[in-house]
Amino acid sequence: MLVFMDNETEYAPGFDLEKLSGEVAQFILKEENCPFECEINLTVTDNEGIRAVNKEFREIDKETDVLSFPAFDFTNAGEFGFYKSPEFESNVNPDTGNFMLGDIMISKDRVIAQAEEYGHSEKREFAFLVAHSVLHLIGYDHMTEEDAAVMEAKQKAYLDALGIKRE
Repeated sequence: MLVFMDNETEYAPGFDLEKLSGEVAQFILKEENCPFECEINLTVTDNEGIRAVNKEFREIDKETDVLSFPAFDFTNAGEFGFYKSPEFESNVNPDTGNFMLGDIMISKDRVIAQAEEYGHSEKREFAFLVAHSVLHLIGYDHMTEEDAAVMEAKQKAYLDALGIKRE
């Protein structure tokens, strides 16, 4: 699992953003039985930066905590049966040989505010947003109550298994 991170801010919490992102993403992909190596581009920005991207790509003129931009359209969430198909091959980075899952953008301002609001650490909030976004990148969504329940259960189970619990 490769995470290519760009920190557009001077956000430097008491944990390694890139290392934590990689650990969370790798664990989720392993638990979801992903049979190949993947990579993700992660950008840490501020409310102003994420608001601009949200407006440009989603036509929503407000900040948000995380945005996910899948590079591949999963037919069924968490199903990797397309491995070694022409569709798979066209989404492999020729420089790394890894499957490109997509891009994640996280607002450090929202990480800080939501950690305080929910009464847990910034590490837990950041890990939660990475987990949430990785699930989006592999086809999960929360547009219906049933889908939201599936995502919420997976997020909690994966973070709990990593020992990243609400404090």
